[in-house]
Amino acid sequence: MHPPSRSGLFVALALSCGSGSSNQPPGSLPAGGTWRSLSPMPAERQELATAVLNGKIFVIAGFDGAGEPSNSVFVYDPASDRWSSAAQLPIGNHHPGAAVARGTLFAFGGLSNRVFAYDPARDAWVDVAPSRFRHGDTPAVGVLDDRIYVAGGTGAGMIGNELESYDPPTNTWATLAPMRVPRNHCAGGFIGGRFYVAGGRPGAIAESALEAYDPRADAWTTLPSMPTSRSGVAAAVVNGRFYVFGGEGARIFGEVEMFDPLSNAWSRFSPMPTPRHGIFATVIGASVYLPGGATSPGFAATRVNEVFEVQ
Repeated sequence: MHPPSRSGLFVALALSCGSGSSNQPPGSLPAGGTWRSLSPMPAERQELATAVLNGKIFVIAGFDGAGEPSNSVFVYDPASDRWSSAAQLPIGNHHPGAAVARGTLFAFGGLSNRVFAYDPARDAWVDVAPSRFRHGDTPAVGVLDDRIYVAGGTGAGMIGNELESYDPPTNTWATLAPMRVPRNHCAGGFIGGRFYVAGGRPGAIAESALEAYDPRADAWTTLPSMPTSRSGVAAAVVNGRFYVFGGEGARIFGEVEMFDPLSNAWSRFSPMPTPRHGIFATVIGASVYLPGGATSPGFAATRVNEVFEVQ
């Protein structure tokens, strides 16, 4: 979350309707996986973006511990549990998105519609074609067939339901069918050729919404709402299932909830060791990495670095 005076943030997620929430009562939740604490980040960051390139996790921009936009790029090596730094972004940014397609890392959204590609050989960022929408306040991001999909967010007159895709070989963006629920501070991922988006803000509908986009039909479908309404979440796809972590609302959430497309239903698992919002998930194998975020409403950036190893 951020004070009203802050602007240009990135987000995108959810819809509502439907049932399908878990029947598991509070206090009897299964683990769903194993949590481990890892080496903390070099500095506090929240409202950041992450992506994995060549087996290493890049943590891009975000608010620093003083609540100011950062252009830092930290790099975590899971094999050694150590951190290093990469070239800084050309601009300070917060609430951005990031993704890897065709072996290239891209950073976008947040405070502008500029899009940057990372060149590891030169350790440098270069501008590529700008996105058509700003996608501030954290949008949902997914990759299918080496094309990047970005949904929702705020900025430059956006309604918040905008969806577009980026094709690296042609360096072009295409506008696609908008989400049914406008939102930001959401998260997403692809399963079986469909782009799932969950959570977000503003409003109760956005906070619990789950919808899926079919690129072949250029159309969205409303799915069962999340059991716990929230924004500022992270999402990850593991073994064909869609996991949603943490978030913010009336409180800071540590909830871990999973949607299974085969059963069209949600399950709830034991919560995160460190509840956080303003997070972004990266998946390597069956491990979901969640560095940084904020531990209290508003500005409360942390160095915490945890991994959820799905059972």
